Amino acid sequence: MTSKPDYRITVETVGRPVRVTVNGTVMADSDHVSVMHETYLPSHPYYPKADVRMDLLEPSELRTFCPFKGTAHYWHINLPGGCIDNGAWSYEAPLPEARPVGGDIAFDPAHIEKVACDPPLPAPDDSPLGDNPLIDWVMRKAFQCTSPDELTEHFAQQLLELGMPLWRFNVSIWTLHPLLVGQTFTWRRGVPGVVQGETKQGMLQQPLYLNSPVRHVSEGLGGVRQRLDDDNPEFQFPVMQELRAEGGTDYVAMPLFFSDGQIHTITLASDDPAGFSTAHLGMVFAAITALARFFEVLILRHNTTALFDAYLGERTRHQILGGSTHRGDGENIRAAVLLCDMRDSTSMAGALPRDRYLGLLNDFFEAATEPVINRGGEVLKFIGDAVLSIFPVESGNGSADAVATACGKARAAAEDIVANVAHIETGDGLPPLRCAIGVHVGDVMYGNVGAPSRLDFTVTGSTVNVAARLSDQCKALDRQLLLSEDVARHAPDDLESLGKQAMRHVAEQVEVFALQTQG
Repeated sequence: MTSKPDYRITVETVGRPVRVTVNGTVMADSDHVSVMHETYLPSHPYYPKADVRMDLLEPSELRTFCPFKGTAHYWHINLPGGCIDNGAWSYEAPLPEARPVGGDIAFDPAHIEKVACDPPLPAPDDSPLGDNPLIDWVMRKAFQCTSPDELTEHFAQQLLELGMPLWRFNVSIWTLHPLLVGQTFTWRRGVPGVVQGETKQGMLQQPLYLNSPVRHVSEGLGGVRQRLDDDNPEFQFPVMQELRAEGGTDYVAMPLFFSDGQIHTITLASDDPAGFSTAHLGMVFAAITALARFFEVLILRHNTTALFDAYLGERTRHQILGGSTHRGDGENIRAAVLLCDMRDSTSMAGALPRDRYLGLLNDFFEAATEPVINRGGEVLKFIGDAVLSIFPVESGNGSADAVATACGKARAAAEDIVANVAHIETGDGLPPLRCAIGVHVGDVMYGNVGAPSRLDFTVTGSTVNVAARLSDQCKALDRQLLLSEDVARHAPDDLESLGKQAMRHVAEQVEVFALQTQG
């Protein structure tokens, strides 16, 4: 299947005088005017510089890029009444379709007071656009893709089927993630699947991004087009040099607009000697708005998963996205509950500058969460300077072995936390950080509590209360980790009993255990 849409750029010569007035000043008076018509866009007249008041034009640093016409150079218009920034443009080194207007000046119609021409300038060619099989595929088939990488692969394969000499296709998407600012999905002809890449926090200040076409596109400067086999390229981004070395001949970057106004990027590269045709690029350009909506849906789904995992945890995310969204929704489960508190945080908060204290607090939270996640637990929430985590008993019948497994994971994570916290450098003459960890096991309600319109997905019940009181008791007994008898029974090695302890808001005394080697 090789049918193509009739995307066109045509230039029409006007053989009669045309005069352009901007804010009362005649800016052009010419009988050698050319009018460019482009599918989907307004038509613009272009005037030879010899017939333009170039003395009133000042070159601007602004450049915008078009994969069909080339780079637009902008001009400020300096008039007696003031300056019109970027009020005119020209294509100084146009691509083939725009060469008839190369070097000529066009004026922003928003600032044109009058165009004197009798009869009027020719109107756009309104002949209907030919069928676009790519749009038809996007509207009929794209919804079947369930992930951004799958959509990337299927769209690229469709371009091949439509006769486009596509060699490499890349989609660069900005994302919401605590560790990433963006993701990339790259397809190559003849290579199975799609390669996913990550743009990590801080990389936007690195040369890899600063010297990339994606930066230009995402900053709203339009598309980029460059023949990779050109001896005098206008664009010399490193990625183009890499593709040229691999045999690439043509490169195009186009904006992918999401409904929130954010600009993402698709890039296409060819290794065919002829490169891309205007018809094929026009086919992509015509379909890109619809394509963007499908990418947006899939990326929003991906972002939702990433943010739920970051703010709630994987198990809780499954619960909420699975439909547990009303107050009281949830389940009764058995779990080992670990509550970790930072010692002396109140005094440090008063003694340290806010940023310094927040830095220590985040170091503490990192030290207290990574062991839980690494041991298969779920970090539910941060409460002031404390971390609440659970290790669910995975067996449905709560067998002794399953309980022992959960308790063993919780104890091991707690020991890792104590070791991690000891390595945090406090500085400023402060004593080393210490923690207070309580671990208990039992039945909890795991679900939604709160007001009807403001919910919190957490664990509640006496088991949680005992874990919290054990954490409090650490301070009274000058220990960093205390376990209840129920936990110690399932993970008894190297523990010593500190006897039964009366704890606030706990009806019965609890036998408390600590590590034998712990000071």
